[in-house]
Amino acid sequence: MDIFEPVQVDPAYRRIAAAVEEKVMAGTLKDGDPLPGEVHLARQFAVNRSTVREALRELQSKGLITRRPGSKRLRIAHPRTADVASGVSRALALGGVTFYEVWEAMMIVEPQTAALAARKRDADQLEELTQLIARFEAAGGNSREAVATVVDFFRALARSSQNEVLVLAQAPLTRLLSPTLAQMIDQVPQARTRIIEAQRKLLAAIGKGDGEQARIWMEKHIRDFRRGYELAGISADDQVTV
Repeated sequence: MDIFEPVQVDPAYRRIAAAVEEKVMAGTLKDGDPLPGEVHLARQFAVNRSTVREALRELQSKGLITRRPGSKRLRIAHPRTADVASGVSRALALGGVTFYEVWEAMMIVEPQTAALAARKRDADQLEELTQLIARFEAAGGNSREAVATVVDFFRALARSSQNEVLVLAQAPLTRLLSPTLAQMIDQVPQARTRIIEAQRKLLAAIGKGDGEQARIWMEKHIRDFRRGYELAGISADDQVTV
């Protein structure tokens, strides 16, 4: 009986892509640094240019290299939060995660994010949160604008925490909630009023630097989301979509 499996050898283009990615992760190649041309890379790696092109396509698909408008030169790029969130959201949706699982994660992440935001936000970030509340109120019956504003409020709050890990952790969660949030806002008459109230209370706590009150109000806000979804007929066991 065989106890070993055949050794898997990655194609050359993937080894090249991995080598470039390793330099990016180590900080040797920084955001915006120009990447050597195909001929130079082919010479360095001792491969054909076609192999280099395949490696570059893989790096571009990961968001690690980009080409500026009007330029032929490829440069190192750090993936944007939105790109990371999109990839994680798709992976979670394909994995069959439920609304309840996303809600549980938000109950863990969001209250602490709000508490940190109360302690670490700056004046510009406080103003951004204020404007987002006004934008939500002005959205009226426009569900699409209301949903976009709710998502923007959560993301602005995460940035106000001054913690990049929380920013990256939070973004996929709100993205997963977005498709059904419009349904909830449309079908539950009190949803808009409850969202505005929670946002105002959060803003007041954050403005005063009261982390504990910010945490408490965010917990209430996230619990309200679950109640709203239940009233809209969305089951906790429903799988999320993107």
